[in-house]
Amino acid sequence: MKMLRGLYDWVIALAGHRHALWALAAIAFIESSVFPIPPDVLMIPMIVARPSRAFLIAAVATLASVTGGMLGYYIGWGLMDAVGRPVLEFYGAQGSFDDLARRFNEYGAWAVLVAGVTPFPYKVITIFSGATHLNLALFVTVSFIARSLRFFLIAALLWRFGAPMRDFIERRLGIVFTVFVVLLFGSFYFVRYL
Repeated sequence: MKMLRGLYDWVIALAGHRHALWALAAIAFIESSVFPIPPDVLMIPMIVARPSRAFLIAAVATLASVTGGMLGYYIGWGLMDAVGRPVLEFYGAQGSFDDLARRFNEYGAWAVLVAGVTPFPYKVITIFSGATHLNLALFVTVSFIARSLRFFLIAALLWRFGAPMRDFIERRLGIVFTVFVVLLFGSFYFVRYL
């Protein structure tokens, strides 16, 4: 836990750096395959400091995250034994891999959407997607939609409401996105079955 706190503090310190946008791109990229700290941690203070750049910051995070997701996909597809399994073990997802792999492609797009928007580790799903050979075009498309929803929603809220929204997002980020996903699935269910 102390190591994660140190990483968190380091990421926060990057927000004030003149190369913060490049740092955000790097963190969003590696978070999608191996890094434990989400890019939101850097995005939030960057947007609060410069609200006029909110949507540029969200765009950089989205593009870098989806590109990093393709690295995660490749890890699952081509480096599962050497790299993928240790990453999944670190996040406690190895035990369920075999069972999940058999069913994954049926609901893979939904899994990518949920992981891309909620606090569930997106990197786990990127690796699963590659390991189970989920259609790459589908993976990239859904990843782009999910990551755009997440990052642009944060940017829009911070751009509109500023620092008070920062406190709310930092304390309740997981709940906000989980409620969003529940509402999204509820809407699809309502339209399809009612």
